[in-house]
Amino acid sequence: MRRTSRLARSSSLHVSPRTANQLHAWLRLAVDIDVPRTPLLAGSAAPFDYLIHSFFEDSRVRDCVVWANRGGGKTFLGAVSTMLDLVFKPGIEVRILGGSLEQSQRMQRHLRMLFEKPLLRDLVDGRITERRLRLVNGSLCETLAQSHTSVRGCRVQKLRCDEVELFDPDVWEAAQLVTRSKQCGEVFVRGAVEAFSTMHRAHGLMARVVSEAGESRRVFRWGVIDALEECEAARPCEPCALFEECGGKAKAARGFIAIEDAIALKRRSSADAWRSEMLCEMPSRSDLVLPEFERDVHVVGGYRGADGRDARPTEFFVCGMDFGFRAPTVVLWGAVDGDGVLRILDERVERGVVLDAHVRAIVDSPWPAARWVGIDPAGRQRSEQTGISAATAMRRAGLVVRDRRLSVMEGIELIRARLAPATGGPRLFVHERCEKLIESLESYHFPSERPQAIEPVKDGSDHAVDALRYLVVNLDKPHRMERWRYA
Repeated sequence: MRRTSRLARSSSLHVSPRTANQLHAWLRLAVDIDVPRTPLLAGSAAPFDYLIHSFFEDSRVRDCVVWANRGGGKTFLGAVSTMLDLVFKPGIEVRILGGSLEQSQRMQRHLRMLFEKPLLRDLVDGRITERRLRLVNGSLCETLAQSHTSVRGCRVQKLRCDEVELFDPDVWEAAQLVTRSKQCGEVFVRGAVEAFSTMHRAHGLMARVVSEAGESRRVFRWGVIDALEECEAARPCEPCALFEECGGKAKAARGFIAIEDAIALKRRSSADAWRSEMLCEMPSRSDLVLPEFERDVHVVGGYRGADGRDARPTEFFVCGMDFGFRAPTVVLWGAVDGDGVLRILDERVERGVVLDAHVRAIVDSPWPAARWVGIDPAGRQRSEQTGISAATAMRRAGLVVRDRRLSVMEGIELIRARLAPATGGPRLFVHERCEKLIESLESYHFPSERPQAIEPVKDGSDHAVDALRYLVVNLDKPHRMERWRYA
């Protein structure tokens, strides 16, 4: 009886799964892996959803992102997906590129373990090394060091990028150009780049990859709760440290993370780390300049007038402006009501446009005329080409310009005081149409590698916040006129 069962298992090994159910059964039969098929939390994907997408070549969008918690099986599932490709798509070439060579080799080690299984080991051609695995059917997997040289030399069907958060952005960009489609046995494999990572930073590469995914990449997100093992029926729910997140759903779980391990991890974690790295709800806010900004609190819609603009009564309108040319120039329009509450209602973000065009956009704006425009004090400096300063050019166009000089952090503190004052509710809101400002407020950050730094990073996330800072500085710290008597 045992031999008959073994022969049945061996023969089934060579039959490619045609459905999701067959794929799940094959994994259990061939390599004793039971991947969770049902997410426990609303909005999450199940880990098996990723394997379905990666293995079956029938979806139009092939690139994907796996955003999951630490210990959530990302690297292992990448190895499982690679194993399936190698076995059932003869001649396929797969490359593994990690945030470090050690990370690449971690997925390769999982792959080696899978091909040491009795039903797979005879498929290997030669010896498995730390960098290379070839099958007798011509399929090949290699690991890459994270460098331009190794990445640019690739022409493969699948590139799996593990721990993208640690990637050099230039290497990531180079990696987008290495895939090509190929007929692999009976399967036509379209080139695909797959990204795996937790999301550590709101301003990091993984956050960018997820936010830009759109229709070009499928995003599969799950957290620690979705990967929990089945919770024993005898364990009471309400005293459990995981009950707030789990709500008793783990009683029907089929994952691989032990309940006690998850509880221990939560007790050791800060609330910020738990939400970002284990629940995958949001990136960490630990190095943000403006953690007080909350999209759910500070981003608002507005009443519409006949011209489609916000028609809520205000005391006066103001503008803030950050100069740029190669970097973008940012202009913000704000309305101040009778209680001093500031609402940013519109934005203009343009690169490669001369100052006169921005001035004209302010003068001809459909918004009510601004009482003044708050600008960078550097705008007082004369241009070598025109002989006048930006501030002078704006004044000649009929604009009132304010350029109060305060340090960056003094201005940031004024924004913080409006977002989350010590008493009362917020006094600064941003209209939902101001997408670039919202993005900047959520990503403006201090250098992660230098926690002692007191100046934020100038990496592009600063421009819109700078325009807001010049506006708020000149609103809350207006110019003072002083008279001096000379003896």
